[in-house]
Amino acid sequence: MTKEDILIRRAERQDVPLLLDFIRGIARYEKMENEVIASPEVLEREMFDEHRAEAVFAVVDGREVGFALYFYNFSTFIGHSGLYLEDLFVWPEDRGKGYGKALLLHLVRIAHEHHCGRMEWTCLNWNQPSIDFYLSLGAVPMNEWTIYRLDAAALERLSK
Repeated sequence: MTKEDILIRRAERQDVPLLLDFIRGIARYEKMENEVIASPEVLEREMFDEHRAEAVFAVVDGREVGFALYFYNFSTFIGHSGLYLEDLFVWPEDRGKGYGKALLLHLVRIAHEHHCGRMEWTCLNWNQPSIDFYLSLGAVPMNEWTIYRLDAAALERLSK
């Protein structure tokens, strides 16, 4: 398989069920499947009506083998937007063939074309294959930062 054999295509509204399949796939891989509450209706509204996130697929021989979902954020320190990679996932049977790298490099080009100051993502500490892959590309772990989260229940409680 060569780089030319991999088509990267943008997700469209009719891809919502496929997006949900990939989201469930990455959740299974990360041992977090019970946390997926996204529905087709929510994904369609958030991604295609509200334009809060975008996704691309890696397609080989007419079959989607991987996906990446991303959105833009903003850095006050550098004064530029950044591209935030929320999910990058390749089906287990399709790993090791360059599809994940093709997706990531596609997003790198998008970030560069949009004059983003950086591209960021998170990775679970136990996911050594992904960590090794990111390091091989020159990505730098931000070990001095801790992610904090307020879930929907906390948002509701604190907004009153």
